[in-house]
Amino acid sequence: MSLKKKIILSFLISSVIIAVLAVSSIANFIEIRKEIRYLELADSLRSKSLQLRRHEKNFFLYGDLNETEQVHAYIQDIESVIRTAPRYSARNLSAIQAKTEEYGQRFAAIERSVADFQNAFSALKQSHQRAADLFPLIEATFLERPAAVSEVLGNVFLISPQDPSRERLADLATEIKALRKNGEELLTISKDLDKSAREKVEHAITLLQTMTLVLIPLFFFIGFGALFLIGQSIVSRLKILTAALEKTGKGDFRSLSVPAEGDEVGALITAFNKMEEDLVTRDEELRKKNEELHRSRKLASIGTLASGVAHELNNPLNNIYISAQILEREAKDSCTPLVREIVGDIVGQSLRVKSIVGDLLEYARAREPNLRNIELNELVRGVYKLIGATSDTKGINFVMNSDSERILVKADPEQIERVFINLFTNAVEAMSGKGDLTVSMSSAGDSVTIAVTDTGTGMTPQEAEKVFEPFFTTKDKGTGLGLAIVFNIIRKHRGEIIVDSRKDMGTTFRITLPRGNRDNAS
Repeated sequence: MSLKKKIILSFLISSVIIAVLAVSSIANFIEIRKEIRYLELADSLRSKSLQLRRHEKNFFLYGDLNETEQVHAYIQDIESVIRTAPRYSARNLSAIQAKTEEYGQRFAAIERSVADFQNAFSALKQSHQRAADLFPLIEATFLERPAAVSEVLGNVFLISPQDPSRERLADLATEIKALRKNGEELLTISKDLDKSAREKVEHAITLLQTMTLVLIPLFFFIGFGALFLIGQSIVSRLKILTAALEKTGKGDFRSLSVPAEGDEVGALITAFNKMEEDLVTRDEELRKKNEELHRSRKLASIGTLASGVAHELNNPLNNIYISAQILEREAKDSCTPLVREIVGDIVGQSLRVKSIVGDLLEYARAREPNLRNIELNELVRGVYKLIGATSDTKGINFVMNSDSERILVKADPEQIERVFINLFTNAVEAMSGKGDLTVSMSSAGDSVTIAVTDTGTGMTPQEAEKVFEPFFTTKDKGTGLGLAIVFNIIRKHRGEIIVDSRKDMGTTFRITLPRGNRDNAS
C-alpha cells in the first residue's frame, strides 16, 4: 500500500472516530434534552399531585369549599400538562392520566354525596332539636370520620342504618377511602415517573461521558500510532537506503531486499536496486573497455617494437640462412657427421627464427582487411586440407557441422585463412595429433557464429584470460603471436572471438563475423 493511501486511510479512520463521537454526542445531547424535558414534566406532575393531595386533606379536615375548587384546579392542571406533553412521553403518561381521570370522578362523586348528606341532615335537624348541641360537631367531622358520625346518628338520634343520611355517610366513607387510595396511587406513579426521568438523564450523561472517554483516547491512539508507524517505517528504510548509497559511493553495489510494503519508499528501493544493477553492468563494461584500451595500447607498443625488431633482423637473418644452406650443401660430402649435424641445426634454427620474424612482421603490419563475400564451408575445408599437408593429422577426427550448405561472411579470405590455420594448428598440437576437431557454423540475423572445438589438454582460467596477449604461450617452442594475430584480424573484421577452455577437457574458440550478402557472393 502506498504512503498516500496509508495516510488517507489513517485520516479516514480518525475522521470516522471523530464523526462517530460527534454524532453520538449530538444524539446524546438530543436525548438528554428530551429526558430533561421529560424530567421537568414528571417533576411538575409530582408537584401538582402533592398539591392535589394537600388540598384534598384540607377539604376533608375543614370542609372548606374553596379547597374543592383548588382540587379541581389541580386536576385540570395535571390533565393540561398531560395533554401538552411531547409525543415521545405520551405513552409513559397514560397511567397517570387514567388515575387522574378516576380521581376526578371519585372526587365529584364525593361532592355529590356530601351535598346529599347535608340535605338529609338538614331535615334531620328539624326533628331532633334536643341534640342541637351535637349538630356543629357532626357537620365539622362527617367528612373526616363519616363512619363514626354514622354511629353517632344511630346511637344518639336512634336513626336506622337505612336512613338516607346514614346511607350517604356509608357511601361517603367508601368513596373517601377509594379516593385516598387513588390519590396515593397517583402520587406513587408521579414519583416513579420523576425517578425514571432522573435515571434516564443520568444514564444519558454517563453514556456521553463514557463515549468521550473511550473515543477521544482512541482517536489520539490511532492517529499518533499510525503517524508513528508510518514515520518509523519510512525513516528506518530511508536510513538503510542512505547507508546503501554511501556504500555505493565506495564501490559496493549490493542490492537491498525489497520490502513487502508496496509504497513509495519500496518503489524507491526497487529503483535503487535497478540503479545498482545498471551500475554493476556499467562498471563491468567500463572494466572491459579499460582492459581493451590497455590491451590496445599494449598491442600498439608491441607492434611498433616488433616492426622495428623484425626489420632490423630480417636482412641479417636472410644472410645467415642463405650462408647456412650453402655450408650445409658443401659439407654434405666433405665433413664429418658431427659437423653435418651442427650445420643442419644452424639451418633449422635459422628457419625457425625466420618464421618468428615473419610472425612479428605479420603482427606489426596488421593491414586493413579487403572485405568481400566468401563462402565459409569451402574455406574451412580448404584450410584443413592445407594443415593436413604440413602436419600429421591421421589421428584427428575432423567434423564440420553447418546449418546451411552455403554460409557467406563478409571478410578478407587471406586473413580468415590465417585465422583458421592458427586455430587448427594449435588444436592439432594440443591434441598431440589424436582427438576430435569439430567446427560448428550457424547464421542468425546479420552475423555468423563459428565454434572451433578440440579435445586437447585445455587451459586453466588464468591461461585462458591471457591467451590473446602477444608473446603469451603455453607451448615450449611457441612464439605467443599466433592467437594475438587471430585476435587482431577478428577485431578488424568488426567481429568477436572468445575462448572457453577447461584443463584436460578441451578448448572451444567461438568467433562471430558479419554475415555476407547472397546477392553479391563471389
